[in-house]
Amino acid sequence: MIDSRTAAGPPPGSTPFRGGLAVLSGPSGSGKTSICNALLEDPRVELSISATTRPARGGEQHGREYWFYSRAEFDRMVAAGDFVEWAQVYANCYGTPRRPLEEASRRTDRLMVLDIDVQGAAQLRKQAIRHVSIFIAPPSIDELKRRLAARRTDSPEVIAERLRWAEQELAQAGTYDHVIVNVDLAATIAAAKAILGL
Repeated sequence: MIDSRTAAGPPPGSTPFRGGLAVLSGPSGSGKTSICNALLEDPRVELSISATTRPARGGEQHGREYWFYSRAEFDRMVAAGDFVEWAQVYANCYGTPRRPLEEASRRTDRLMVLDIDVQGAAQLRKQAIRHVSIFIAPPSIDELKRRLAARRTDSPEVIAERLRWAEQELAQAGTYDHVIVNVDLAATIAAAKAILGL
């Protein structure tokens, strides 16, 4: 486990860049999205794109924000085993296409980052697709609660639900190759980059 306050590790760029596939997971409010965005600033890094049956919203494009499919197309892909994992969320389905991950896992010139929850990561581990996995953990549940409240986007009930789910996610952190405790965002980003050779 790496504590971002005291991360010593190799300096950025000293670990050779290997490309491939990297999985990032962590509770809502852990800083995972900010870390992904920082990694994507490197031109060698791309974000894995999920598939969905929900309609595209204003300005969204097929293959950029999501792969947009009809329910019939999505069901056909599920039957064909084209998803590493998928789930129905309310009226829409979401899934992680298998082929782009398999292709990314073999590349040495590009790194694909997959932002996925612990259940999806567990499914990926069963698929024998080579990847490196990083779990982003908050310093404590109390600090996570403070961060979620500071967003001012969720009701107290939603925050309480996110915290309950976070405890379950944190229990799975040991199944990842690396765990970074995000105390300081800049240091956490540096630690993630060092792990990935960026």
